[in-house]
Amino acid sequence: MDWLPGIQNAVRYIEDNVTEALDYEKIAAQAYVSSFHFQRAFSVLCGFSLGEYIRNRRLTLAGMELSSGGAKVIDVAVKYGYDSPDSFTKAFSRFHGIPPSSAKKEGQNLKSVAPLKIKFELEGGHVMDYRIEAKEAFTVIGTVREFNCDTSYAEIPKFWGEHFESGGGEVVSGTFGVCYGHDDDTKLFNYMIADYVDCNGDKKFPENYVKKAFEARTWAVFPSKGALPNALQQVNTKIWSEWLPNCREYELDGNFNIEMYTCGDTDSPDYYSEIWLPVKKI
Repeated sequence: MDWLPGIQNAVRYIEDNVTEALDYEKIAAQAYVSSFHFQRAFSVLCGFSLGEYIRNRRLTLAGMELSSGGAKVIDVAVKYGYDSPDSFTKAFSRFHGIPPSSAKKEGQNLKSVAPLKIKFELEGGHVMDYRIEAKEAFTVIGTVREFNCDTSYAEIPKFWGEHFESGGGEVVSGTFGVCYGHDDDTKLFNYMIADYVDCNGDKKFPENYVKKAFEARTWAVFPSKGALPNALQQVNTKIWSEWLPNCREYELDGNFNIEMYTCGDTDSPDYYSEIWLPVKKI
């Protein structure tokens, strides 16, 4: 799949419709992938979330309009998707450092985020270890929490910390981290800290623990060797920036992905983990 033209189209679509109610599924369609995977790829490749980019572009343009002196604050707030002057004032002040009313005064300093220009340099010669593996159906069980795509990178590690600090590691050791159930409207998805059901025998689980079944399917499996989280994050970045854009034989086959962890010292340079992506033959 050649993502470069698609992602460029997605950014262009955002700019052309920045004052409208942007549908993430329609944005992702410009890049020929699901909303879930587009948002993951966007965050990895750009260093900030899709929601942050849209919000910052809108506040940049709002600042420009107010600084020209002719626009009313309430009109600008509505134009850029804010339901009330208060919510607009809070967002504007956080971004620019001054309230919108002050932006109308001559000589005020404002911040600006320019439209994103995508430029990927996909160089050959770099080793990217992976294997295509058909796995039988399996079921996992674990504790689940809902996350927002815009804040998940910072919040999920906290979830792991709370799980082990509360003694949850005695119930589920955390063989897997599973992302699934993305909702395009709310930008929310589920993240599960889980083990194989079969690994736990007759163990009893808290009532709020859930099971999730995966049917037999093909996976692209990417090994990682090194201390967490850096080693796994580096592999994840390579998947989205190097492997997927250059892959001509397989495409993504589902709005979920799995992180697989092994026993051992996660701070060790020899620690082993994997990322699993569902794929199908093109």
